[in-house]
Amino acid sequence: MKQITSTEWIAAFLANDPPRSKSLVMTIFGDAIAPHGGTIWLGSLIELLAPFGVNDRLLRTSVFRLAQEGWLVANRDGRRSSYAILPQALPRFERANRRIYAPLTAHWDGSWTMLLAPNGAVDAPTRAQLRKELEWEGYAMISNGIFGHPVASPDVIEEILQRHGAQGKLLVCRSSELAGVSSRPLRELAAEGWDLSIVEQGYHRFISEFQPLLAALEAGESAGPQQAFMIRTLLIHAYRRVQLHDPMLPVELLPDPWPGSQAYELARAVYRLTYAAAETHIMHALLREELHPPPADPSFFLRFGGLV
Repeated sequence: MKQITSTEWIAAFLANDPPRSKSLVMTIFGDAIAPHGGTIWLGSLIELLAPFGVNDRLLRTSVFRLAQEGWLVANRDGRRSSYAILPQALPRFERANRRIYAPLTAHWDGSWTMLLAPNGAVDAPTRAQLRKELEWEGYAMISNGIFGHPVASPDVIEEILQRHGAQGKLLVCRSSELAGVSSRPLRELAAEGWDLSIVEQGYHRFISEFQPLLAALEAGESAGPQQAFMIRTLLIHAYRRVQLHDPMLPVELLPDPWPGSQAYELARAVYRLTYAAAETHIMHALLREELHPPPADPSFFLRFGGLV
């Protein structure tokens, strides 16, 4: 069987599952721009997006909408424009990075974190925003006004509540089984809170898409800087898209085997084989508009358990 080349794989991926321009811009900002200071001139961004078929008009529309949604901020210097990650959005980018690049090692202590929003605690728009963001963080709506997750970060919860002006308005507590009382095991909440079949299908699809590419790269298939950048970007774009639906449950509450573990190892392997050449392309694009662009920060090299 003929082995696929990097060029053939990229062309097939873009033909079969072309990413939306706004989502692609988000991926590039999180994966490629954030490690280099979080700011990029429009001309450099145009150069990075062009190989994906995103033209100037689509790109300008995408960054305008992302600015309206509170992700990016635009700055002008004469006739030139640059875009940067909005400082208020940095915590959300950092949380996304932890989801994508951190190993799947969360374990369960037998308890749940519960957020209770009594009637009238917050207005309807705030309640809707909180529900959307908590669900993105993996929380399930256990009952009307009650959200829960078996592992949770207090810092993340506090940041969400502060950003939406809801601090002190919701009840936040840890719940555990009461000894001596006949009750259903708390672990059963996982089966009721999430339908993991859709997430499993997403991971299996990701594996089938990227496994041939990994085989080609490991067999010595060369990828130039631009190709490596496109592969790395499409890898994180596809992986992030699956993870948006993954509640990131502790390993004790996941089916065995869990395809997310295989998908993570696959993403890690492809990323390690392409990141260095991709960085060459990124720096070349940044140099188009900036004399001394910042190199990747040290935290970048900690991705996927360490890149070097």
